[in-house]
Parts: sequence; C-alpha cells; structure tokens
Amino acid sequence: MSQKISILLLIVLLFVSCTTPSSEVNIYSGRHYQADEKLFREFTQQTGIKVNLIKADTDQLINRIKMEGSGSPADLLITADAGRLIAAREAGLLQPMESALIDSIVPKTYRDPLGYWTGLTKRARVIVYHQSRINPDDITSYEDLAHERWKGRILVRSSQNHYNQTLMASIIAALGSDKAETWASAVVNNMARSPRGNDRDQVKAIVANEGDIAIVNTYYLGLLLHSPNEAERQVAHEVGIIFPNQDGRGTHINISGIGLTAHSKNKKNAIRLVEFLLGDYAQGILSENNHEYPISMGVEWPEFLKTWGMFIEDTIALDRLSPHLQESMFVFNRAGWQ
Repeated sequence: MSQKISILLLIVLLFVSCTTPSSEVNIYSGRHYQADEKLFREFTQQTGIKVNLIKADTDQLINRIKMEGSGSPADLLITADAGRLIAAREAGLLQPMESALIDSIVPKTYRDPLGYWTGLTKRARVIVYHQSRINPDDITSYEDLAHERWKGRILVRSSQNHYNQTLMASIIAALGSDKAETWASAVVNNMARSPRGNDRDQVKAIVANEGDIAIVNTYYLGLLLHSPNEAERQVAHEVGIIFPNQDGRGTHINISGIGLTAHSKNKKNAIRLVEFLLGDYAQGILSENNHEYPISMGVEWPEFLKTWGMFIEDTIALDRLSPHLQESMFVFNRAGWQ
C-alpha cells in the first residue's frame, strides 16, 4: 500500500513540476556593465524571478542561439547596437513582444515597428576634438570630416566595429551609397593612423597628439570622465564634444537594445523584465552609472549629461537602416577603411 502511495506522490510531483511556470528568465547579453547586473538582482528581489545571465560578444551569442535552435534556453538577447538586433530578427531568432508599456514609453524611432526588439538606452555618436588645437566651429557635420584641412588628423575605429557600421548605414540612408563612399574615402585619406582600438583609445590618442579629432560614442567619454584612474580623467578634460548635423538631420543615435527570443520558454517573465528595465528607476540607474541617455520618454537626464547640452537627434527609425547595413561593409571595403 505504501509503495502505491509513493508512486502516486511521485506522479503528482512530476505533474506539478511540468505544469508550474518556471520562476526564471535567461539572458544572453552583449553588454558588460555592473549597473545591468545590479538591476537584475533588484528585479529578482522584487519579483522572485531568478535572472540567469550569460555574457559574451554579441555575434557569438547570436551564433549560439542559431546553433541551439528550438532548444535554446535564451529568453532575451541584449545587444549594444541596433544593427545586431536587426540581424537577429532577420535570422528568425526573435519574436514580437506584446507590451502596451513598451509602446507607450519608447519612441517609435528606437523600437521595431512590430515589437521584435526595443531600445534600452541611447548613445550619441559624436565628434570629439582637442580643445586647444581645434576650433569646434570648423566642424558642424559628419560630412565636414571629409575636408582636406583634416588630413592626418582623424582617429577612428575599424570598419568591423558595429557602431561604425550602423553610423555608415545612417549616412547611406541620408546621402545615398555613392556619396557615402566618397565621404568614407575622404575620411580614410584624412586618418592620422590605421583604425585600431576602442572609442576610449581614440580619445587617449588625441591627447597623445596622434591626431586631433575622433568619432566616439558619448558614453565612452563619460566613462573616462568618471574613471577611478586620474590620468584617464585628465585625458577626458582635454577634449570637447561636437554634436554633428544640428542644422540638418541631427546627430546619429545608436542604442543598446533587447529582443525576445523566438523559442523563449519564459516569455511572460522576459517581458516583465524588459518592462522593469524601461521603468523610470532602472532607466535612471543605467543613465547615471553608464552615462547613456535614457530611452524612455519622460525620464530626466542625469546632471552630468545635461552639461553637454541638449541636441537634435537623427530621427530616422533604426529599423529602416536594415537595407543599408550590408551595403555599409561594401562601402567601407571600397573606400579602403580597414
């Protein structure tokens, strides 16, 4: 009799374990920030939903999801660039998120029109210059970097960098492929050295007198200005920021973003986490700690970001860059941008 009861109890337990929703959410993230992990812990404290985090290069994560197929444990993919989210959607790796909250607080420019992904934070790709060697009035647009007066003075990352690829896609969208290639070729001719390093390295190279101008994401300068390393802080204080194209289409904006994976096993938990990250509190934490611009409408900028001033953003919807992302690589190649 006791054996029958034990078997019955085991069957009940198996049934419950198979039918009870999992209290977890699995994230594959190309972002590597302590502020993100702090928010994940707070989400768990508030909801009881455990956050399992895997961090790696974004392209590696996308390839991993592809290989895992329908058995992938990933619920959310977080990237540091809109282009990677667009690529993930085109590869069939994402599904729409149904959330009235996302639709109401994230501008259409910074989310997929059908809900496959949404921006999480904003980054402006600006021109940084040495304050004692450059008159900022001489540069008002990305296009100005093609002028021969800047020969041997421009510093920039490789064409393999996702931020540069998305910037180029925006330039192709604005000017057309031929004019974009002409611009890229002129920038190559004006480079102070072959592209290398990250955005912070470009700023350091300006101060080391290797060049005078660099294309940089704003938050990298924020990281330098708030670095625990005094030498890095001093580097950041020697440069200034130009927000390009304020008389035209506006400064290029990229995003860190997040998408719901096609085979998510914890869909409700995943959407709940996305909504948490887009809330006022989380947006404030990300902006204050990572020096990124909040993406949610109505969230006030930290005082530090206000010191750089307000600026006009390029209003092209990021999903419209999709046709130009592959072409950007062809343009870079033809222009000789390594």
